[in-house]
Amino acid sequence: MINSFRKIGDDVTIWPLAKITSQENISIGNSVIIDDFVFIMGGKNIEIGNFVHIASFSSIAGGGEFIMNDFAGFSSGVRVFTGDEDYSKGESLCNPAVDYPFRKPTRSFVRIGKHVIVGANSVIMPGVEIGDGVAIGANSLVKKDCEPWTIYAGTPARIIGRRPKDRILQLESEYRKICFDVNGNYIPKSSRKDQKEFTP
Repeated sequence: MINSFRKIGDDVTIWPLAKITSQENISIGNSVIIDDFVFIMGGKNIEIGNFVHIASFSSIAGGGEFIMNDFAGFSSGVRVFTGDEDYSKGESLCNPAVDYPFRKPTRSFVRIGKHVIVGANSVIMPGVEIGDGVAIGANSLVKKDCEPWTIYAGTPARIIGRRPKDRILQLESEYRKICFDVNGNYIPKSSRKDQKEFTP
């Protein structure tokens, strides 16, 4: 399965019960974990960065573009929709079992910034950009863009706090010194020095 991706890095774990379609449209970075029972429907473009975790029972679907940047993570049961249907005007039928032109779905995007944490069973709707450093509480509904380094929760999601940007970026910088060489090349875990030397 791993050989059919557009691009895939080192230290990638895709558990055997994950289901990923249209892999030729998907790029995966280094040190990524995709758990069992994750479903990813490869749209026109899916890019998953470095140090990303997608937990069990999460799904990414809709046929649009999905970008998930470095150090981002989904807790169990997160639902991401990159496409939608027109439910309001009655100009078409709404069901994947119906063929065009009777069905006219729209394809959009979802973009997840660096250091984003999305809590369990949250839903992210099409056309949303989640800024760097955002944390989203469990069971939230994200319908609009999220400001960087903020904490959101609720239905619909709203700002409830802020995250420590400077400290998180400092930790990232220190970790990258362990994981990448001076030329910016990723060092596989089997070739690294003992990580116990690092004290955050």
